[in-house]
Amino acid sequence: MRIAGYQGSGSILTRSLRDLAQRLPATGLAGPVQVEDDVTANGETAASLFASVDSGTRQIGYMASGYLAARVPSLGVLDLPFSVRDRHAALQALDTDAGALLSADVARRTNYEVLAFWDNGFRHISNGVRPIRSADDCAGLRIRTLDSALYREVLAALGFQPRTTDVKELVRVVQQREVDAQENPLTNFVHFGLWQHHPHVSLTGHFFGVLLLVCHRPWLQSLPAETQAQVRAAAHAATRLQRERAAEEDAASLQALARQAVAVLQPGELDLASMRRATEPVVARERARFDPALVRSYLDRSG
Repeated sequence: MRIAGYQGSGSILTRSLRDLAQRLPATGLAGPVQVEDDVTANGETAASLFASVDSGTRQIGYMASGYLAARVPSLGVLDLPFSVRDRHAALQALDTDAGALLSADVARRTNYEVLAFWDNGFRHISNGVRPIRSADDCAGLRIRTLDSALYREVLAALGFQPRTTDVKELVRVVQQREVDAQENPLTNFVHFGLWQHHPHVSLTGHFFGVLLLVCHRPWLQSLPAETQAQVRAAAHAATRLQRERAAEEDAASLQALARQAVAVLQPGELDLASMRRATEPVVARERARFDPALVRSYLDRSG
């Protein structure tokens, strides 16, 4: 059995994946569980990891929800800017009605089964050019983001020039100044060493990042019913720890940035209202496209 991620050994995602792996042998699965911490270290891309779980050459992996939104449009509800203010309420919604609706849609459109929704933290903006306090400060800056049409549209609405790269290329494009800015959770900013190139960080919290812990659904369905239940229980237990670590990691990351003398602008120092105004047309259009039950169960509960 093969499970894999796309971050190194210091990542909370990797630690959580390994925690899951330790629980899986108790399910009675035949054969050893092989864990690949970071497929990009072996020359693969994050996208190739997702494809391998979809095809069944690997059984379990994780992905940012935005990567899958082109195939499962309802996942775009997780990517509306400035729409989540209550992290706990958002996760609670994903554990109940909203998560059930999204999981069913993923199953209809792909070979994935969603085992859990992981907390990838609020996404913030860093850059190597100037402090960003308002939408006006974003104008003309080239920003790296993940492969999501909605992410690109939102960032363009703020005034950025978005550029998509695989996570494998993130450090290189920042280091070689092919981009001026990037957006990520604080843990990634610290883990990838981006603070060495970007002295300015703005705690915009523009997206609340959700990761999908997924498995190859035909593989799971081939297991005895009792073993399937044990796999889901193992994922549930690993998810509980992952979320605890995610919340702790935000505080630890801020302390790490303070030690490196990175200039961090707090939300109260930002003109977030200007950013909300710039992105409001995108938010209004997208909200109107989603199932009203999904809007009620996720956006209305977590905003």
